[in-house]
Amino acid sequence: MATFVLIHGGGGSAWDWHLLAPELIRRGHDVVVPELPIEDVSAGFADFCEAVVDAIGDRGDLVVVGHSYGAFTAPLVADRLPVRLIVLLAPMVPKPGERPGDWWDDTGHRVAEGLSEEEQFYNGLPTEVVAEAAAHSRAQVSVEWNEPWPLDAWPAVPTKVLIARDDQFFLADFQRRVAAERLGVVPDEIDGGHSVALSHPEGLADRLTAYLLG
Repeated sequence: MATFVLIHGGGGSAWDWHLLAPELIRRGHDVVVPELPIEDVSAGFADFCEAVVDAIGDRGDLVVVGHSYGAFTAPLVADRLPVRLIVLLAPMVPKPGERPGDWWDDTGHRVAEGLSEEEQFYNGLPTEVVAEAAAHSRAQVSVEWNEPWPLDAWPAVPTKVLIARDDQFFLADFQRRVAAERLGVVPDEIDGGHSVALSHPEGLADRLTAYLLG
């Protein structure tokens, strides 16, 4: 039995994983779904990492999954605790010393023209799920946005990058390029948009558990 540690993205919450978590449990695994202190104006990267470490407690056999902006926190946890695998899902892959606020220009990210925020983040989801997602979003006022990412190098932990083919926020070609430039890897791909944990929870659970087989 592995322990999947699911780290939400920017402005997100534990609710973002509420469809995926039971799928992983159904497959015989433990799940930890921490909430980062993004509503705390004094919270930085150290506080984000501590929130996850505290939620994990004494659990072992850890697979740390960082979605989107959560990719800045996932490696920090792997630098603190023995982690079996890091999975970056539709990620913002950081580099040493980079401020999250600089990531967009550093990577050359461009927002798709003509798409609403809803279309970028929630394409492929039923209207009622989109409405519920909006109700669970949180204001991100924490200070890590302007903090240099603190690691000197990527942790010596096996790392998978999993991108969503239909992502309208981080387009697939963009994610392939960033994964190659920053981690030297070719990402795996799954159907779905940026919120793939909400649109394809069963398929995502299958992918995540398949990684345990090597």
